Amino acid sequence: MSFGRRALIFACALALLAPARLLAARHSDSNALPPVRVQDLAYGDVLFHYWADQDGGLETLTRLEAYQHWGFMPHHAVDAQLLAAGLYLQLGLHNEAGDRFASLLNGRVSVGVRNRAWFYLAKVWYQRGYYDRTEQALARIQGDLGPELEGERTNLLVNALMYQHRYDDAIARLRNWQGPPDWREYARFNLGVALVRAGRLPEAVPILTAVGTLQGDSAELLSLRDRANVALGFAYLQANQPQPAQAALARVRLDGPYSSRALLADGWAQVALGQYRAALVPWTELQHRSLRDSAVQESFLAVPYALGKVDAPAQSAQYYELALKTFSSEADNLSVAIGHVRDGGLLDDLLSGDRNPNHGWMWQLTRLPDAPQSRYLYELLADDDFQQGLQNYRDLQFMQQSLVRWDDSMQAFAAMIDARARAYAQRLPRTDALLATNAPLHLLAQRNEVDSRLQAIETGDDVVALATPKEREQWDHIARLAARLATLPPSLERDNVADKLRLVKGVLYWRLDTAFKTRSYQEQRALHETDQALDELQNRWVRVQRARASVANNNGDFAARVAALGSRIADLHARLLTAQRQQAAYLDGLAESQLNAQQSRLQAYAEQARFALANIYDRAAEARQATSRASGSAQSPGETPAPPSGPGGASSAGGASAPSQP
Repeated sequence: MSFGRRALIFACALALLAPARLLAARHSDSNALPPVRVQDLAYGDVLFHYWADQDGGLETLTRLEAYQHWGFMPHHAVDAQLLAAGLYLQLGLHNEAGDRFASLLNGRVSVGVRNRAWFYLAKVWYQRGYYDRTEQALARIQGDLGPELEGERTNLLVNALMYQHRYDDAIARLRNWQGPPDWREYARFNLGVALVRAGRLPEAVPILTAVGTLQGDSAELLSLRDRANVALGFAYLQANQPQPAQAALARVRLDGPYSSRALLADGWAQVALGQYRAALVPWTELQHRSLRDSAVQESFLAVPYALGKVDAPAQSAQYYELALKTFSSEADNLSVAIGHVRDGGLLDDLLSGDRNPNHGWMWQLTRLPDAPQSRYLYELLADDDFQQGLQNYRDLQFMQQSLVRWDDSMQAFAAMIDARARAYAQRLPRTDALLATNAPLHLLAQRNEVDSRLQAIETGDDVVALATPKEREQWDHIARLAARLATLPPSLERDNVADKLRLVKGVLYWRLDTAFKTRSYQEQRALHETDQALDELQNRWVRVQRARASVANNNGDFAARVAALGSRIADLHARLLTAQRQQAAYLDGLAESQLNAQQSRLQAYAEQARFALANIYDRAAEARQATSRASGSAQSPGETPAPPSGPGGASSAGGASAPSQP
């Protein structure tokens, strides 16, 4: 039976191509691996479990490594290594996969397959945050990946460069790049962001403006357009150019994912122009949105600040009091969420409803648990570190389940060995008694005796010796009759009977002689079959003798191996449990750190609100005292409370003034 190497293509490409396309590539794509005939049964077993794919590849990889260890796949050593590299990559073990790809993806593999393997390996490293390795893997690609992947390849490389703060390299890569239309606008956006971060705003303005004014109605294009306008607006604000910032921010959709940041920035642009009443419009709109958004939180300080600027101290005080009440309630909710994380409930909540059978880097959490603290997890789950850590934790859980199954198997093997030892002890006396009879020699002697007799019959043409029992009885009956006739006196009647008896004897002899050769052949064939049976008996007799001496030792060896494997599984179980606890502590620490950051931000906002409210009350008290004084001398109104942290400040909304991440 012939299998195509589509399994290997699938492994190298990380199972991201449709099976139909792989099948077509097998027959027509010059870059595909040629078909290979499975010559080792173990390799066929590996491919069977790989295509069954019921456990994310771990069972397949376990069998593959075991068969390689025992040397069961001599005809597929390289193919097995390549498949193992793909499986390691599928499970997210990118370091092991990278080492194997580096040693195996050589001239024997077509350029197309090799390029795709390095491309998907680069994607895994990028998602893991290894941007230098991403760049190295992409550099191994020879030539063009084709329109299907070439645009994504350039985008991936540019993002890796920007994450390493190598903006000039990213600009040089994108300046004159003309790729597929689907990726061209992303390239222009990244070029604009790189120029902004390199401090070259005048060069970035026309590029980001072009992206921010694209025509189209697809969700992806609309989101990209909003990102470009937000990035340009914050860049203008950081450059103290509020008017062009307003123009860019006005192009952001009010129902898009970047609208909150745009509304907050638009308000600060109005403030920079001294238009405090106009700033109240976007900031008031923000207060009707979810409080988990940092831009919304900042709006609770921005609105009373603007009211104070337009000489509405009473309304300003009311809004500051509302902010304090809102921040306090939200801080209490965050405290409950932090306590839940400290009690270890976060990971149980996230994975309790997980029914996805996939494992490794391809899995992602797509649904949050229905719990009060879930509203604070959106920002956390958007973090790559947490997503990758959650994948690792989930894989550790899966490995624990596999170890439990393997431990059950070891117990079953131990029970089988024990049953085998008991059966051996029960059968040993009968076996020894049988071996003591030396039966093969006796049977062989009987066979030789039969052979000698058959040769004598054939040599002497003893046709009667091969007669049937009935024919022999008839022959003996004729002989008895002839003997009786010989005792009778001569007479005509005796002579007539003797003639008839000779005729009957002649007919019978003729029948025996006619069947003699056939019967002789049948006897020879039966003797040959007896020889075969005796040979098989001799072989089995020897095996029984060997088993008699070796079964006890084999049982001991098997028991020792099973015990060693059981100890190894127990050690792995303990190590996995330690790693799982450490990973859980790491994830809980990430979650608690982010929740604490949100709580600290709320506390900082609350301090600003208290300070501003106290300032308003002090000014009101001073005004009342001045009114009651007989002198009636005018008092200075005092300073307006300091504005909350705006674009570029400590808040996460202010921090968003930097261009969006690619």
